[in-house]
Amino acid sequence: MGKPKPLIKLMTSAILQAQKEHRLFCVLRGIFMLASLSLIFLTGLAMSAVFRRMKLPGIIGMLISGVLLGPYVLNLLDSSVLSVSADLRQMALIIILLKAGLSLDLSDLKKVGRPSVMMSCLPASFEILAFILFAPHILGVTRIEAAVMGAVLGAVSPAVVVPRMVKLIETGYGTDEGIPQLIMAGASCDDIFVIVLFSAFVNMAQGGSLNIIDFVNIPVSVVLGVVLGFAAGYILSMFFETAYVHGRCIRNSLKIIVILGASFLLTAVEAWAEGIISISGLLAVIGMACVIRKKSPASVSKRLSDKLGKIWLAAEIILFVLVGASVDIRYTFHAGISAILMIVIALVFRSLGVAVCLLGTSLSLKERVFCMIAYIPKATVQAAIGSVPLAMGLPCGQLVLSAAVLAIIITAPIGAFGIDRTYKKLLKRAE
Repeated sequence: MGKPKPLIKLMTSAILQAQKEHRLFCVLRGIFMLASLSLIFLTGLAMSAVFRRMKLPGIIGMLISGVLLGPYVLNLLDSSVLSVSADLRQMALIIILLKAGLSLDLSDLKKVGRPSVMMSCLPASFEILAFILFAPHILGVTRIEAAVMGAVLGAVSPAVVVPRMVKLIETGYGTDEGIPQLIMAGASCDDIFVIVLFSAFVNMAQGGSLNIIDFVNIPVSVVLGVVLGFAAGYILSMFFETAYVHGRCIRNSLKIIVILGASFLLTAVEAWAEGIISISGLLAVIGMACVIRKKSPASVSKRLSDKLGKIWLAAEIILFVLVGASVDIRYTFHAGISAILMIVIALVFRSLGVAVCLLGTSLSLKERVFCMIAYIPKATVQAAIGSVPLAMGLPCGQLVLSAAVLAIIITAPIGAFGIDRTYKKLLKRAE
């Protein structure tokens, strides 16, 4: 055969060069991603320690670390990490919800019953109502824009609340009255309710009509999430029990890996079913963990919870640093004092909503005040959907994002600090 023609030689050389450049790019991208993760862990851990020494919640230091490292201040995090930020935050949230489920006794949840259902929707409804009534006068927006803003800011943050309620269950504060179980259950469903309302209000703001199906999907999402989670928990429990009976005892570390895999699958089902039927993946995760706890010996569920607690030490840093990194600090100056005033008014209405939920219960005034404090923090949902109205081109988009940023900066530290500093004074410890 003759020698290759010059054109073929040139093409071959170009392909080889492109392959070398691609490999170099992949190596560099991997290095930058590892460097970014290193910054997230070391800076988040250091800032958390500083704030704990100041008798303040470590979450404040993690959020500030994220803001400083993020693309809107120092821009030290690689784009590859930011591109998967939402997925990493979801994984961290799943870990703490699993730990919550393994700490939650279904019989305790029955004791709080009606208030837990009301806590999942009434406080957020009161807060949205506050925006509809006052935001047009304070911020100069239309009623429907005010409703969109209220829906963005109306959700409590399970990422802030749930780990603290787990701590209360483990230490016995408020457990006789079912207070941490009540707050944990309400906070887990609150996000679903608010996101459905947000979708409906955004559709109306774009000139669409109100779709009743969106509201029907709320109870459907909750029920299907619980059913799916209970089914998954029962299957996993039977699998672990069968393996034990046949002399193939599965180590707790391997159980955690299996449970985590099932949890990621449950949240993926929510995305796969989108547009067909509503399913709450996060509720399914909690439900699965509750069933595993109920069908496992107490010592086993305790060890599983402890192992998840160790994983949570790392997941917590990732979650809150990346939440901070998603905060565009530049927009806070556009909102100003008016937005802060509106957030304060909305929180007052939210507290009234919590008070209404607790009417008819045996809780003391101190315990009711604690429930109001525990329902203050905002972070996760606001970071996730705060920029959506701006991306959709709504006139109120920038103002909504500004208010969402301010809400995170103000309420997440105050709520976390309030819970950490008051639970021993306001709650009774179980014998």
